[in-house]
Amino acid sequence: MQVFKFGGASVKDAAGVSNLAHIVKQFAHEQLIVVVSAMGKTTNGLEKLAKAYFYQTDNIQELYEEIKQYHFSIMHELFDSSSPVFDEIANTFVEIDWMLEDEPQDSFDFIYDQLVSIGELLSTRIVNAYLQQAGIASQWLDIRGYIHTDNSYREGVVDWDKTCQVIQKDIPALLQKGLVVTQGFLGGTSENFTTTLGREGSDYTASIIASCLQAESVTTWKDVSGVLNADPKLFADTIKFDSLSYNEAMEMTYYGATVIHPKTIKPLQNTGIPLLVKPFNNPDAPGTIISEVSVQQYDKPIIIVKRNQVLLSIAAKDHSFISENHLSFVYNLFAKNQVKINVLQTSALSLSVCFDYQDMRFEPLLQQLTTSFKVKYNQHLTLLTLRHYQPNTIHELTSGKTVLLEQLSRNTAQLVMIEM
Repeated sequence: MQVFKFGGASVKDAAGVSNLAHIVKQFAHEQLIVVVSAMGKTTNGLEKLAKAYFYQTDNIQELYEEIKQYHFSIMHELFDSSSPVFDEIANTFVEIDWMLEDEPQDSFDFIYDQLVSIGELLSTRIVNAYLQQAGIASQWLDIRGYIHTDNSYREGVVDWDKTCQVIQKDIPALLQKGLVVTQGFLGGTSENFTTTLGREGSDYTASIIASCLQAESVTTWKDVSGVLNADPKLFADTIKFDSLSYNEAMEMTYYGATVIHPKTIKPLQNTGIPLLVKPFNNPDAPGTIISEVSVQQYDKPIIIVKRNQVLLSIAAKDHSFISENHLSFVYNLFAKNQVKINVLQTSALSLSVCFDYQDMRFEPLLQQLTTSFKVKYNQHLTLLTLRHYQPNTIHELTSGKTVLLEQLSRNTAQLVMIEM
């Protein structure tokens, strides 16, 4: 049994859905679970809609209509107008209609998960209908009844025992009837509310399912040839890794490499399941395999760029040293506000922290910090991380740039700079 994950770029249009069917058809005689993300930039669009609804701005309907038209235009290319999938999608959009009819009463994170999750429900219904139209036996599965999480909206924490129990109970029997199409990124609470697993969490979904079912492998289909040492949109002469160790892949994702969700690797490592990263436009290409391989040599450094960073410096109001108690208090505030720290550096009198800017989380965090500390911050920064670096590499990439913070370890260099 295998698990395939298709990201938003691979199903951004009718041609992408058709290509997915072409890939899947080659494995028609195998047990296969297909995990699908929201189409194209739908998640971004739904995020804008969630903010517009929460703040009750004037462009709610405009944003909503754009999302609806995008999906129906793809469907008109894929299906005859009499296809029942049009009613299925219309009924799915009704869930948004019901939410938008009332003024927001809940927290933004709760609203976010109930609205943004619709993207995966739409994409999987369309993909499942197209596979059936193409003569492929497939079934649509609502993953929210299988991946059980707590109530940490936007960062659902998986209840592994409960999740594996229900996956192992139901899904093997479903696979006897044909492949299963389900949603990435989503989970469900004990109260039957929807949660999401963190941005770009569909890889993690595939990993959870595979580890619970002891799958042969997980393949994530991307718009790149495999795992590269740098973003080809930013750097020339990138190289593709034919293989990577679990540990190196985890390091890369921890520091911000977006090709794989950070939580994906560990469940696969625990169960010894390889992860293949392959190009959806060239499915016969070897891609990159991530598994338990021996120590590797790196001819070129791995370069990871994270934009839209904040560098925040904290000092005690009484000019005292930064103590362990200060660190504990600050860490608790970051955890409470669900803000992940990318770089942390301490000195005698101050603490510097670099993290992703998220408007709905930054302002509450800032207000809470300023009650106890003197706080200064810079926004619109870039975090550059180099794995297996050489000193000359740092010089080349920072020449002419203003570096605000630098942190070097044996294998990793991190530099916070004014936007590249």
